[in-house]
Amino acid sequence: MSNEDLLRSRGYEIMRTWKSQGLFRRMLVTWRHFLGLLFGALLSQLKARTEDGTLKGWRRLALWIAALPGRLFVSRDLRNEPFPVQFRRRLERLGPTYIKLGQILSLREDLLPKPITDELKHLLNRLPVVPLPILQDIIEKDLKRPVGFMFLSIDPIPLGSASIGQTHTAMTVDGERVILKVVKPGIRETLERDAKLLRMLGGVAQLIIPRFQPRQLVNEFCTYTLREVDLRLEAENAEIFAAHFQDVPDVVFPRIYKKFSGRSVLCMEFFDGVTPDQPGALELPEEQRRHLTDLGAMAIIRMLYRDGFFHADLHSANLVILPGPKLGFIDLGMVGRLDEDLRRALMYYYFALVMGDGENAARYLTAIAIPGPGANPNGFRRDAVDIANRWKRGSNFSDFSLGQLILQSLSRGAEHGMYFPVELVLMVKALVTFEGVGNVLLPGFDVAEVSKKHIRNLFIHQFSPMRIFTEGMRGVPDMVDAMAKMPLLVTDGLRVLEKFARQPTESPLSGLRGTLIAGSCLVAGAVAMGFRAPWPVWSTLFVIAFILAVRRG
Repeated sequence: MSNEDLLRSRGYEIMRTWKSQGLFRRMLVTWRHFLGLLFGALLSQLKARTEDGTLKGWRRLALWIAALPGRLFVSRDLRNEPFPVQFRRRLERLGPTYIKLGQILSLREDLLPKPITDELKHLLNRLPVVPLPILQDIIEKDLKRPVGFMFLSIDPIPLGSASIGQTHTAMTVDGERVILKVVKPGIRETLERDAKLLRMLGGVAQLIIPRFQPRQLVNEFCTYTLREVDLRLEAENAEIFAAHFQDVPDVVFPRIYKKFSGRSVLCMEFFDGVTPDQPGALELPEEQRRHLTDLGAMAIIRMLYRDGFFHADLHSANLVILPGPKLGFIDLGMVGRLDEDLRRALMYYYFALVMGDGENAARYLTAIAIPGPGANPNGFRRDAVDIANRWKRGSNFSDFSLGQLILQSLSRGAEHGMYFPVELVLMVKALVTFEGVGNVLLPGFDVAEVSKKHIRNLFIHQFSPMRIFTEGMRGVPDMVDAMAKMPLLVTDGLRVLEKFARQPTESPLSGLRGTLIAGSCLVAGAVAMGFRAPWPVWSTLFVIAFILAVRRG
């Protein structure tokens, strides 16, 4: 057996160990590492504060005693490591679920300290390889056909082996070269089991370190990751993206071979091209590289601010430059979704940023934030204005890019008790990737300047008369329903008026009753207008308010 085969065999044995642990045993292992992290943090703090001389006397003794039990949980090879390194290495030892968790946490620079997020970026990105015969068994079980009836050959050397899936090139019986993505054995069960334990840990950690919102982070991770193990969803994502960009032939997504795809197997078109960081991309003529950066800007802005459906795991390896040149997006298992209100608010925020309007950018970002206990929205807004203005004065990718501006703003939000939805962080990842790729292809690339044209076009599209008319037509059923009910509303309102009119006045203040009711109706009507209720609803409320005001003088 070759060294490579031996390593694969050992790696697969490790995966089988992770899989074979029952819920109770897995819980004990997880809690041991969790306690190890807590005591590791104490030991790390004790060492750092002793070295810099800030911890002396009885405080040092108290911390030393508190950290003493940690020697039972923190192995010798980790005791002297900084806490971020301990955190990363424990996640790697816990297996694929926790490695995936660490990769998600590495994005949350708005909540976690930068030394931790920087260290988590070094997590293993290539996990143990599953031997091809085992994958073939999974393919046959999922698709209910022998592999030989579907594929002439499957390359035994994988293109990639991540925490959830493994990819291989293959040749279909029709002679087409394709990519096969297969969910690793036991991963689905492992994720579901670990998700239960993580939610328990998140609840405990919330009591210890509420500032970092561990419960929210765990829930976000479970929501996104459990969707990734159903490859039918990734197939649907690819088809949705293709439908959204059917009018842009130079932005492409892999075609899905449904007859060779299932819950655990995904067969998709092979993109024969180069990634933006490969030498072949840099050898393209400048005009083509400029066209590619413009395509990337248009595609990402359109995904985020028009469709509200975007690639949430975007990095240079998930972009492929194809002949033409065309820009291909791959690995579509993790997507972000923005509801209409959040999408519109983020579009206004991004527009204000690229136009250099720091005041409005801070206002929109503050409106998106979720205030926590003791939040300081005004303080956050002032800081966000300062950061935006500083970027406006001297923006460049290496020192202070647009993505870094947004990340700094989000991090400052945590200091003021203001928290943001994970979709905003995923949006930043897409923008940072776009900036990085743009600067590789075109050194000195100005993301704001390139974005202005596309964001203006998006505004024209959003507020075109035809789109406004189409949006208005959505409310027609509600309007018809309200018109049918309006006579009943008016009749009931008049009955209430008559009842109040017949009651004798017993107090000098009782005359205020009608005025208060009228005012309430006016406020309700205004709110209904603000929420775009059908006109019969708010007009009826105004009519009732007017009658009340007249009857009560």
